[in-house]
Amino acid sequence: MIMAVALLLIVAGSVLFHFFNPWWTTPLASNWRLMDDTLTITLAITGIFFIVINLFVAYMLVRFRHREGHRAAHEPENRKLERWLIGGTTVGIMALLAPGLVVYANYVREPRDALVLEVLGQQWQWRFRFPGEDGKLGATDARFVSATNPFGIDPADRAGQDDLLIAGDEVHLPLGKPVLVLARSNDVLHDFFVPPFRARMNTVPGQVSRFWFTPTVAGRYEALCAQLCGVGHPNMRGYVVVEDPANYETWHAALPTFAKSQIKAPQAPAGAVAAGGARAEQGRALADAKGCVACHTVDGSPRVGPTWKGLHGKTETMADGSTALVDEAYLRSFIRDPQARHVKGFPPVMPKIELTDEELAALVAYIQSLGSPPAQAAAEQKAAR
Repeated sequence: MIMAVALLLIVAGSVLFHFFNPWWTTPLASNWRLMDDTLTITLAITGIFFIVINLFVAYMLVRFRHREGHRAAHEPENRKLERWLIGGTTVGIMALLAPGLVVYANYVREPRDALVLEVLGQQWQWRFRFPGEDGKLGATDARFVSATNPFGIDPADRAGQDDLLIAGDEVHLPLGKPVLVLARSNDVLHDFFVPPFRARMNTVPGQVSRFWFTPTVAGRYEALCAQLCGVGHPNMRGYVVVEDPANYETWHAALPTFAKSQIKAPQAPAGAVAAGGARAEQGRALADAKGCVACHTVDGSPRVGPTWKGLHGKTETMADGSTALVDEAYLRSFIRDPQARHVKGFPPVMPKIELTDEELAALVAYIQSLGSPPAQAAAEQKAAR
């Protein structure tokens, strides 16, 4: 009897929790109301089965509870019951699968006039690419991926020369225009997901996934990774800005092409570390390309690893209690072998990144350019003592 009462309370609590819980889907901002309808159908069918099965079990516990003088009758088969169970289960599964199959078929069959947007996932950031004036995206291959070519675009493919690149985490889209998303990954499994659009798709290394949607509400929406892709997964965020077509065209016209991105800037002297210097700028681009920005901020806020703002010239405390001055030698050795020492308060999860000597010098220069002036750094250390 206690088990029957417990089951009844579980059913009642689950139903009440569904109607009064604070976790509802975000307001819809695309054409995919069918997604919401499919989820509602799934929830309704599974909810009905949950309630019926648990009430049936509770009834059986009461109806056939142990009583003195009664013995259970052994009935090895009941064909009528089996037919009802098979029929009911079949109808339930068909009702679950059919709407999803129909919606998914439409989800990957884009309109002919859809705007093409490529989304590239890499630990732990998003990049975006539009086709240029020729309307075609250039061919890509993993062997072409580098700090200056994170998309892996084939330099010999003329169709890729006018591709428009977005190395940052924000992309703009025109309001009311269908968008075909081509999603791929440079390393591990990711999942590009914009909750208000009900749009998401796995990005699998070695293949291109596709889906489409039409943004219907202007605004700035957060995109995230919906697959656990490593220690920086929670910080793998981006933004999709939906705006009127005129503003979108203005933003779109200012995007750099792949050809322009391959023009090398003049190199600064090897010791140049001033903010805005060519070498530091090269290091900033490298930090974006290698995904460093997923774990290290440049504004002083905490993340998986220490912030780079004011890091140079600072004295760090190690996990073993020792201290070390963050100078150029420290930065070089730490980047080369991040597991050799562990900074107190941060997990030892930084991967070893292969860098050339020139790339390492540029990255160090960028970190140095974010540091405090010597006088300020000295004052901060004196106050710390």
